[in-house]
Amino acid sequence: SKMTVKAVRMPCTSANVYTKVPDGGWGWTVAFAFFVVEALTYGIIKSFGVFFNDLMESFDETNSRISWIISICVFVQTFTAPLSTVLSNRFGHRLVVMAGGLLVSAGMVIASFARSVVDMYVTIGVVSGLGYCLSFLPTVTILSQYFDKRRSLVTAVASTGECFAVFSFAPAITALKEQIGWRYSMLSVGVLQLGITACGSLLRPIVIREQEEVKAQPPEESAETKYMLENEQTCTSIESIDSGVDITTSPSNVPGKTKAEPKSEEPKQHGQNPVENYSTPPEPKTKLLDFSVMRDYSFICYAFFGLFATLGFFAPSLYIIPLSRSLGIGKDHSAYILSAMAIAEVFGRVFAGWVLNKKPIRKIYIELICVVLLAVALVAFPFASGFWGLMICSVYFGFMLGTVAGTHIPLLAEDDVVGIERMSSAAGVYVFIQSLAGLAGPPLAGVLVDTTKNYSSAFYSCAAGMVLGAIFLALVRPCKTGLCHQQQQQQVEESTAGPPPELPDDFIDMDIGKGENSGKGSDSV
Repeated sequence: SKMTVKAVRMPCTSANVYTKVPDGGWGWTVAFAFFVVEALTYGIIKSFGVFFNDLMESFDETNSRISWIISICVFVQTFTAPLSTVLSNRFGHRLVVMAGGLLVSAGMVIASFARSVVDMYVTIGVVSGLGYCLSFLPTVTILSQYFDKRRSLVTAVASTGECFAVFSFAPAITALKEQIGWRYSMLSVGVLQLGITACGSLLRPIVIREQEEVKAQPPEESAETKYMLENEQTCTSIESIDSGVDITTSPSNVPGKTKAEPKSEEPKQHGQNPVENYSTPPEPKTKLLDFSVMRDYSFICYAFFGLFATLGFFAPSLYIIPLSRSLGIGKDHSAYILSAMAIAEVFGRVFAGWVLNKKPIRKIYIELICVVLLAVALVAFPFASGFWGLMICSVYFGFMLGTVAGTHIPLLAEDDVVGIERMSSAAGVYVFIQSLAGLAGPPLAGVLVDTTKNYSSAFYSCAAGMVLGAIFLALVRPCKTGLCHQQQQQQVEESTAGPPPELPDDFIDMDIGKGENSGKGSDSV
């Protein structure tokens, strides 16, 4: 039997409705769209290092000031993540991604005509940065909704788009610059990024409607029998006036009741069908952004992990070419090093997805091991010498970066963090918190390089941030199991106490009325 049963086939522009998470179907098309979006967003950001020396020479600026271009871009991309979540929940993922693609392309095209580094801050930093946010986050969110058992593997493989982009774009842009210059090369990249808009049109919404069957319930007693049993438990009789219960407690005399009807007939009154019965409870109003995840201690620790780990995500890709040039390596060989890092990242992402797809396995611990090994890779860069030494460090770093970069956002859907129900809001808040590191990371590395006159300091700062991130990641699981269990125990204790058994309102009222009448009679005597 197939795991996925499509309930309704909708037109291309409408939502896909399933009775279960499809783990395939149109999800494969969404995965391809995510692959291309990754290539044209993060792939371009990581390949931007090929423009560094050209921008420094053209604008006569320092490393730190040029680093602010990507820094502002990453900051805007992550800082506006809640806005992306709100717009996606309001207008749908498709329109938001298509609008993001237009912003990304417009920012890069206008940047090719920039006359100062400040112009780059506005065009690539603000305009393209906002477009990157509107393009990437909704795509990875809707992809996670199309898959369940294969989520880790599919997301990891689809995220290799940025790796293939760095592998192909870095040498291609370097060669293109030699022919037409960096400005027209940047213009060509901007036109290419219009492909994000086409990918956005492929993101059909998905709706999961669970199919339920009405189970045969044992016949319940009539309302009159229920009242008789209640009075029998109080040693009274429904026919006795002297028992303290008036005969009006009979269900035939209860206001609003003309005839006692068994409850077993209620499903028929609502027209329920045992064969085709889709649960149709009143849907609660969807929150555009749910900040309740901030009360979850495990999510807070995971957010701090993302905050510090972001320091090590972008700076190495930006400074690997300047570092290689400082070691006397030529332009072409420097581009090869960046490409080798991208290839290794592909294998790292696929490997991480394959491992995390195994069951049973605690995915958060696998992520922790990968983060620790990634910190070791960052420390190894300053000890590299020559082309092959730097190549080995780059391949090792790329592989470990792939294991972390391709899984840290999809892991939000795991129960150890927040779960799939709250992933959309959690992803927005999580990436928003990362914005501080995205803003401070590259400029901090640039300041250290300008101060120490050594590119090794940039890699040391990234390694320090990765170590702090590993510490907070190690606290995610203990917070989830410890504090959550304590809260659950308190809720269970409160629920076991429970309210006292309810009695019919008329039973109590009539009893009180009898008592008052008897009291008045005794007083009169």
